Amino acid sequence: MARAALQDGRSASGAEEEDAAAILARLASRASCRAFDGSPIEPAELEAIVTDGLQAPSSCNQQNWHFVLVSDQGRKDRAREIAGGNPHFSDCAALVYLCFQKGWTHGNFSIVQSVAGACYHMMLSAHLRGWRCIWNAGIGDHGALREMLGLPPTFEVQGALAIGKPLPDAPPMKAPRRPPAEVMSWETFDRPAHAIYPAKPADAYPFFAIRNDDNPYAEWNPARWTWAQVADFRGYSVWAKSPLAGVYVSRRQGDALAREHALLPELAPGAEAIEVMPWGGTTTAELVRRLPGVRLTVAELSEHNVTFIRERLRQEGLGEAVRFAVMAEGRLPMEDGVADLVVLPQVLEHAPDPLRLLDEAARVLRSGGRLVASVRNADSAYGAHWRAVESRAQVPNQGPFTPLHAAAVRGWVAERFAIEAQQGLGRGAVGDAAPMTGDDLLAGRLWAVRARRG
Repeated sequence: MARAALQDGRSASGAEEEDAAAILARLASRASCRAFDGSPIEPAELEAIVTDGLQAPSSCNQQNWHFVLVSDQGRKDRAREIAGGNPHFSDCAALVYLCFQKGWTHGNFSIVQSVAGACYHMMLSAHLRGWRCIWNAGIGDHGALREMLGLPPTFEVQGALAIGKPLPDAPPMKAPRRPPAEVMSWETFDRPAHAIYPAKPADAYPFFAIRNDDNPYAEWNPARWTWAQVADFRGYSVWAKSPLAGVYVSRRQGDALAREHALLPELAPGAEAIEVMPWGGTTTAELVRRLPGVRLTVAELSEHNVTFIRERLRQEGLGEAVRFAVMAEGRLPMEDGVADLVVLPQVLEHAPDPLRLLDEAARVLRSGGRLVASVRNADSAYGAHWRAVESRAQVPNQGPFTPLHAAAVRGWVAERFAIEAQQGLGRGAVGDAAPMTGDDLLAGRLWAVRARRG
């Protein structure tokens, strides 16, 4: 391209800038993939990709990294088993385990930075060669990985790079990137308030006192977040998984959701329904199936959530069935009295102001319209588990939440609606969705209700 540019009378520097822009645009089109078709990769090409990664800089040029290439199907299946929630480990062409030698240049994570730089160089190499990748920090039990990889005790495994060819219907989009003005500033730190998430007040936040499973500074209480912060967090974190069909669904969740949806009223074709803040679209897909002919609108906090749910529904063959609206400050962008049904699927516990959401549901419902809502119950075995275990960890990707007292929520609903049916779900802390009735109604892991607006 540069030679042709010179013949056209343009300067060499201008031509080189054009070349650079084209290269950078192609590199920027790289997108993560979790849906691979199982195509194999030639050993020589995989080695070439990893060799390209060796051109990355390393701390003190010591290159104390090591990369274990895994393409054997049995080993990939074992890697998936160890990782738990990474089915793409079995379906990719190969895994590259990213390792480093412990004991050198640990200050400021320099060896970790070195391995990360090499990994990204490999991802760009794979992208330019027509492959798709995803880097995974969630690789499972390190002890089991050490055994599988024969890793000596002086080496640490940092993550795994999955490389493969995408399925024909793999999500085609790249996860959203923040506007540059949000993540860069000149001379001193300056970042918009909505993009800085709350932490519990402390004199200091020592790095090594914070772990995924034990974060004493994690602020789970949504009342201490603004609506804009919740929207920002959920809008970017939802992309921690690709919008594939069936993601975020377990058998337990599916059983509970089916019982929640059993509370849905009969609606005539053309009726108007609104689902509020479903996050990844799992409940949306089931609502579409349960309410054929109903005009469903999803109200979400972030346009990024909307983009994710659109693709999720497209993956499930439901792409044209739903309309979308973006809400701000917890207010639904609809006129008064326009809906026959409002669904709040485990949403109130995520809201900075749950009473506002209930007021908004009452406002947009027609007389005789129904509310169907569910909440995680603080007065349950799960509530005790949340306080003792879950809430000690980092805030989950679906955003901050605090289980609510089912009796209190029932009172909030009764102040605004006439309760028609209610149920408790899940006797144990985790793992079941058993119906709870009678005296145990308010002791289930979840409490769900159908109520009518007068």
